[in-house]
This record gives sequence, structure tokens and C-alpha cells, in this order.
Amino acid sequence: MRQIIKRAMQKNCKLSSVQFHDLFLSMANDIDRLETVLDSLTEGILVCDSDHDLIIANKFSERLLPLSSWGEDPVHVWARVLNRDIAAFIKEVLLSGDRADGKEFEAENKGISRLLSISIFPLVKDFQITGSLIHVHDITEKRRKDARLRQVENLASLTTLAAGVAHEIKNPLGSISIHSQLLQKAFAKNEELYFLSHPEDRPDPNFSSGEKGPVAYFAMFHRYMEVINEEIERLNHIVVDFLFAVRPMTLNIKKANFNTFIRNLLNFTKYELEKAQVNTVLELDENLPILDFDEQVMKQALLNLIQNAMAAMEKGGTLTIRTERKENEALISIIDTGAGIPERNLAKIFEPYFTTKETGTGLGLTLVLKIIREHRGDMNIASKEGEGSCFTISLPLPQREHRFLSSGEDDERFAVQVQPLQE
Repeated sequence: MRQIIKRAMQKNCKLSSVQFHDLFLSMANDIDRLETVLDSLTEGILVCDSDHDLIIANKFSERLLPLSSWGEDPVHVWARVLNRDIAAFIKEVLLSGDRADGKEFEAENKGISRLLSISIFPLVKDFQITGSLIHVHDITEKRRKDARLRQVENLASLTTLAAGVAHEIKNPLGSISIHSQLLQKAFAKNEELYFLSHPEDRPDPNFSSGEKGPVAYFAMFHRYMEVINEEIERLNHIVVDFLFAVRPMTLNIKKANFNTFIRNLLNFTKYELEKAQVNTVLELDENLPILDFDEQVMKQALLNLIQNAMAAMEKGGTLTIRTERKENEALISIIDTGAGIPERNLAKIFEPYFTTKETGTGLGLTLVLKIIREHRGDMNIASKEGEGSCFTISLPLPQREHRFLSSGEDDERFAVQVQPLQE
């Protein structure tokens, strides 16, 4: 059709009204088809003219960025982009005449956070630049899949390592622990023999002073042995965590009410939360169906998340636990108002050995993820530094419960309970 239009313009031929009508109708159909193609793409496309004014934007680009409302007057494309960082990037690239390929940005639209990859290319016709093309690609799910693949690979490497740890460390560690206890018993007998022969040197339990001579050495020995025993216990804890992370789990799956499970769990941690000055808020979906899970193992996973949340709220705060039914899944969210997680660490927190704590083993969240995966579920995190974090666990509903919610249920199905600190 475009060739017909060109020939008609070149010949400047006289067309009848019917021919004009057919020509413009074909042009309108051609434009509609092009707009349909652009709006059907699952990637954002923005087209600018040579003055950097936005002339075309498909629907997906408006969903991803988003864009300000359209007006009749021409406006530079970066003035229509509401995200400041993305707008500044587009402006810099277009004004410099450069091109960009795959620059990544975080953008939020209607409460949904996405990771976007933005590329900018010149539009060239007859060796002349006639405008620019901006391509916006949502890579959020791709990054999640990449992170999950890394988690699988890391767990596989952890399996090999833990097998060696169990053989090379646990047995010698057990031997060290036994001989440490034998050494303490032998020393205790010698200490008692000494005090039997030197009763005047026996320290007064009601009076603490700087002992001298053999008594000072006895006290020093006990301090050193206490440190040794603490380190043995710490190493043993690390080995046990390694083994738990890699051994196949035998779950005792039972049907239970997850809301009741959460209430019991919070009652168990009540005094610890109060001591940390943490208020708890429950937002429980009372229509949540009965789930299949191992209460003991799931308790370990949620306790880990709650303790992490408490550690993130050093000066107190609010811990929100939310349950929600979404299509064929049950969602459990643990939300804190703590320090949040730096963006550079978000992709690493489920990796084995990664920790920001001085005494952490880096296996806590790895074990939580393993427990959730053993329940055929998954876990995601959203966090902003200085604002807090949200860990969301998704568990599959029993097969008989796989049905969609009606559209009118969402607003009235939550029972909200606030548990303030008690004086």
C-alpha cells in the first residue's frame, strides 16, 4: 500500500472521490495494523523524532515506565517519563547522540517493583538519523530465574562440600569434645586433691578476690576450657547446619490451619518480641484453606525469618505477618520496618555462606529456602535500605482447593489484629 501511495504522489494524478476514500481507508487500516502490532508486544517501544519529541509509545511502555498523560503540544520524551533516573538517562543519551544497550533500572508502577533493561538506538533512513527508538524490556522474571538457578547450583556445591565436612570434621570434633571432657574431669580430681592437702588455699565462694599461686592457675584453666568448649559447640553447630542443608528431608506432612499455626508461633515468641520492643500485626486471610505442611520444620523456617526481622529492628519496630490466597497458592509474608537490605546484597542473601553478621554461618536463609522448596513452594524478597524487608513464602494449595477467587472477595476477607507491647 505504501508503494501505491508513493506512485500516486509522484504522478500527482487526479483521483476521484471514491479513489481518495479507498486510499485513505487503506492508509487507516495500515496504521491500525501497525499500532496493533506495537500494542501486542510484551516489550516497551517508544519512538522519538529528530527533536527528541515522543511520537509513538505502545501500551506496554506506558505500563512499565510509566509515562505522563499525552498532550497536543510536542514535548521531549524524557519529560514524559515519570521515573527520574530513567528520564535523566534517556536525556543524557539522546542529547549526546550516543546509543545505549541494556542499561538496568529499578522502576515502580502501581506498587509493583520491576527491573527494566533500557536500550536506545538511532532511527536511520537514507543514511540520515531521523529520530530515536527506545526499547524497554522487563527482565524481572529473568533475573529471578537466574537467581534460582544459582541457588540450585550453590546447593549442589554445598552438598559435595558438606559430605566432606561431615567426614573430615565431625568425627575429629567429636573426639576433641570427648577428650576435653576427660581433661576437665582429670583436672577437677587433681584440683580437689590439692585443696584436701591445702585447705587454707580453698577460695571463699562468697568472696571474690585476685587469687595467687595455684588457685590463680586453676581459675585460668577453667576460663580456657570454657572458651574451648564454646568453640567446639560453635563448630558442631556449623557442621549440623551443613548436614541439614544437604541431606534429603523426611517431612511429616499433615493438614493444618496455617493461621492457627502462626498465632501459636507468635505466642511462643511473645516475650522475645516484647523485649526487643517489636509490635506485631497480623493480617490473616480467614478464607485461607487448610494446607499440607510439616509444622515442626515450618516452625524452624518462620522462626529464622522472625529472628532475622528482630535483628534488623535494633531499636524496635513493627513486624507484620500476612497470609493471603492467590489463585492456586497460599502466600505468607513476613514484613519488618528494619534497616532493609542493600541492593547489592539482594541477589546473594539465599546463597550459602553469605552473611553480614559477625558470628553468622551464612546458612540461615539457605536452610529456610530448602525447607520451603521441600514443601514444593518458593520464596521471594522485596527490600529497601532504610525502610525494611518483606519475605514472601508461596506454598501450593491442596489440589481440591485449586479454584479462582471471585473478584469481589478481596476487600472484606482480612481479619486484622494488632498486638501492642504490654507495659
